[in-house]
Amino acid sequence: MPATPTGRTPDDARTPTATGPVPCRVVVCRDCCCGSPKVTGVDHAAQTERLRAAVPVRVSDCLDVCGQANVIVVQPSAEGRAAGARPVWLGLVNDPDATEDIAAWARAGGPGVAPRPDILDLYAITPPRRRTERIFERMRERRIAGN
Repeated sequence: MPATPTGRTPDDARTPTATGPVPCRVVVCRDCCCGSPKVTGVDHAAQTERLRAAVPVRVSDCLDVCGQANVIVVQPSAEGRAAGARPVWLGLVNDPDATEDIAAWARAGGPGVAPRPDILDLYAITPPRRRTERIFERMRERRIAGN
């Protein structure tokens, strides 16, 4: 997949498969701390590729929770959002087993569709307020613009 001028890859443009659409999307922070040599003992590229093998992955710039690197956000599918699910933020995801648990949960439907594995409760973090405010502001702007 070609990189953008900033070196980031665009959203994975997966299409529905014979088994149906991919159930949710995963956002992987890869900036100043997450995905960098600052977090040692982790094959960051393998982590991202493992998630990509299961669900669409969006690589993000800093999500403002550097003390929790590596940060992964599991976004609910349309079905999950309709059920009232919200994105689930996971921090300190530096273990291949945790990555496998996230991939399996997301592939099974993710937030609002499939129950979150209990072990992932240990990784759950609260999104930063500043980031959350920006996200909601963008959502309001899009609604006003009719997008």
